[in-house]
Amino acid sequence: MTDRSEDITVIPATQTERALIEGLFQFYIYDFSALEPAESERFEPGPDGRFAAYPDLDSYWRDSTRAALIIRRGGSPVGFALINAVSHSGFPVDRNMAEFFVMRKHRRGGVASAAVRAILTRYPGRWELAIAQRNTGARAFWPVAVATTPGVTDLTTLTGDGVHWTGSILRFAIEG
Repeated sequence: MTDRSEDITVIPATQTERALIEGLFQFYIYDFSALEPAESERFEPGPDGRFAAYPDLDSYWRDSTRAALIIRRGGSPVGFALINAVSHSGFPVDRNMAEFFVMRKHRRGGVASAAVRAILTRYPGRWELAIAQRNTGARAFWPVAVATTPGVTDLTTLTGDGVHWTGSILRFAIEG
């Protein structure tokens, strides 16, 4: 597939673009639902056919330690990222990739990697990124995407404690 990363932009979402993130979030949760066993009660739609809203999404426009970002390809929205300062490891962190989503149609062509580079270089500091154990695609993608981003240093992989987090946790720094 052709690398079309040159027309990828990542910009902070305005409050008026909240509905766009809420809409894309429905696809994000739908993708996550495939990782759950059929008997699981997680990631089930409500009576209106929609998945539950993202908890406290408003805080991404109120709290200076959070950011809601829209990923665009050629000007059209193809994904989003939510950044906060929540640590899954218990160690200090400036930034955490809380959520990251690129629509299936735009995967495997460099879009997500270009978005990661843009996000990490725009938001320097000590980062943490928790990867769910059951998400094999993310387990393959994230270590490479982070390691190949210019300016990343001190990349280490921790294992979650199985209580607060089950899966790996990438910790790294990126200079401003």
